[in-house]
Amino acid sequence: MPIQLELKRIIINEIDEDQVIVLNEVDGERSLPIVIGQFEAVSIDRRVKQLSTPRPLTHDLIVNAIELSGGEIQDVLINDLREHTYFAQLRVRQAGELIEIDCRPSDAVAVAVTARVPIYVNESVLGDALDE
Repeated sequence: MPIQLELKRIIINEIDEDQVIVLNEVDGERSLPIVIGQFEAVSIDRRVKQLSTPRPLTHDLIVNAIELSGGEIQDVLINDLREHTYFAQLRVRQAGELIEIDCRPSDAVAVAVTARVPIYVNESVLGDALDE
């Protein structure tokens, strides 16, 4: 059963390439830290702060392309953890069907923040992450 998460923190480190986002369980105490790249961290941070850009960024392009082709981003799901690497899916509803698109969790969160859709994680992934 997927668990809904919310973006709680964005930790931007100007010295290192690796950045961290922290997702908290909406109806619970658990959290999920994920190491992401600088571009994704800045993109997520800009969305959270509602800063506009003169031209669409990559995550705007993804959302716009899906919507203009008749799809609707339903949510994102962090669905797996293998060898210390998270996997995610954009879940798009188009023509009554659910299409699951493989992506990095950092891109999934950036798209979720851009499109204002929920973020979910599989219970098993959250459990595995807490065990590491």
